[in-house]
Amino acid sequence: MLGLMQNQPLLTSMLLDFAARHHGDTPIVSRRVEGDIHRYTYRDLAARSKQLANALDGMGLAAGDRVASLAWNGYRHMELYYGVSGSERVMHTLNPRLHPEQMAWIINHAEDKVLCFDMTFLPLVQAIHAKCPTVKQWVALCDADKLPADSGIPGLVDYEAWIGGQKTDYAWPQFDENTAAGLCYTSGTTGNPKGALYSHRSTVLHAYGGALPDALNVSARDSMMPVVPMFHVNAWGLPYVAALVGCKVVFPGPAMDGKSLYELMEAEQVTMAAGVPTIWQMLLTHVQSNGLKFSSMNRTVIGGSACPPAMIDTFREEFGIDVLHAWGMTETSPLGTVCTLKNKQLSLPPAQQLAIRVKQGRAIFGVDMRIVGDDGQDQPWDGKAYGDLLVRGPWIMDTYFKGASPLVEDAQGRGWFPTGDVATIDADGFMQITDRSKDVIKSGGEWISSIDIENIAMGHPAVAMAACIGMPHPKWDERPIVAVVKKPGAQLTREELLKFYEGKGQAKWQIPDDVVFVEAIPLGATGKMLKTKLREDLKDYKLPGL
Repeated sequence: MLGLMQNQPLLTSMLLDFAARHHGDTPIVSRRVEGDIHRYTYRDLAARSKQLANALDGMGLAAGDRVASLAWNGYRHMELYYGVSGSERVMHTLNPRLHPEQMAWIINHAEDKVLCFDMTFLPLVQAIHAKCPTVKQWVALCDADKLPADSGIPGLVDYEAWIGGQKTDYAWPQFDENTAAGLCYTSGTTGNPKGALYSHRSTVLHAYGGALPDALNVSARDSMMPVVPMFHVNAWGLPYVAALVGCKVVFPGPAMDGKSLYELMEAEQVTMAAGVPTIWQMLLTHVQSNGLKFSSMNRTVIGGSACPPAMIDTFREEFGIDVLHAWGMTETSPLGTVCTLKNKQLSLPPAQQLAIRVKQGRAIFGVDMRIVGDDGQDQPWDGKAYGDLLVRGPWIMDTYFKGASPLVEDAQGRGWFPTGDVATIDADGFMQITDRSKDVIKSGGEWISSIDIENIAMGHPAVAMAACIGMPHPKWDERPIVAVVKKPGAQLTREELLKFYEGKGQAKWQIPDDVVFVEAIPLGATGKMLKTKLREDLKDYKLPGL
């Protein structure tokens, strides 16, 4: 027997229609590439997204054709999110931090038909456009007067002229909710990048899951700032969450320094923001060095890489801001877990609460997870046993775009996505990433967590950034060292930092053998530390005594 409910497909256009109808006057604020502040509303967003859809129809783009973006977080980028997917095309966000050759490869692999870019990236487009034969239309996301007279890009048009003459009326098509909506490629640190192709169904369900109280806890009462780029896993789905709940949105544009972020947060009374640890370190440095406080922000979502406990503690103790530690990846849309306390944990002493908050958290509804040992068998949820983290759910990837399925089957024949992370899960379901499988340090047959070593180093007041890697050892196979970037003007010696590890819960054999001071730690396209590059930079290094 079937239920007698209306059968309405879950489509991204529903989110936009809902926001425009029920939160039409709610502001969307953007710092533009030009530096000025642009303001409009969800009602305006809906009208301009429909103009964009009409422009795509006018080009004769077929359903399923890919439209790419090379842009910062802003209102025009959000119009692309909704106008492209809502009209049954596929929104493909490109990461401008990738190497030009890699970017051209991605564009050709995706067979993008249109590419829209912020003027910041004009030199990049000029360098690659001749290598991208599938792109039929290049669009500069700017006003007519900002378009260069001779860009060297055939047929280049400005966005405002492109959509300006189109009607603001558009009937969003109805189609199967499993239709592709968005395409994001992995950062490709090894081999060519791989594409994760999201559906309308997965995107809408992910927005529902992300807005839940035990997830990001977003409502119409919030003023949200997505600092995580819209070219990085759809800004963690926040542009869709925002429309679902109708909250104010504040886009920082290209100005990602601590001063610019803080001033915009205060001016627009931002209540929640989301970004990677490296961004928040810059923000905290600016705020602390200038004796500032936050007047409205009450929580920040931190993901992309493990958040140091010292950062969580600083936000909470010094500024009264809760850190929602989160975990996910391109293949998981990306939200998998968020660390929010359970009722029974609210009365725990601060130190015990912090021990929980440093974990990546509990699976949100829609995500299931397990950890398995080398034999493929499930490991216990005791917070001690570690294993390879596997996940499954309605917004977890099944097969790579134009590629193979990486899923592994369990005894029931269900597919699980192997994340490449090594983790523990405690009895309350709190997951903690202890390493990437490729970064695990094995010393004398014993396992050492590079993340634990990094977190302790980050707790030292003189340390700005730290990365732990294993170095070859003739007796122990590998021994850990920690590469450290000192804060400006700070004084710190190797001996002082190694002594800092004492009494921090590490066994003596888990303490790094050496400290290497470096000017910078290489970062990847999404702000994560590139340990492969760090190992390459330190290829001539020898452990003390060898």
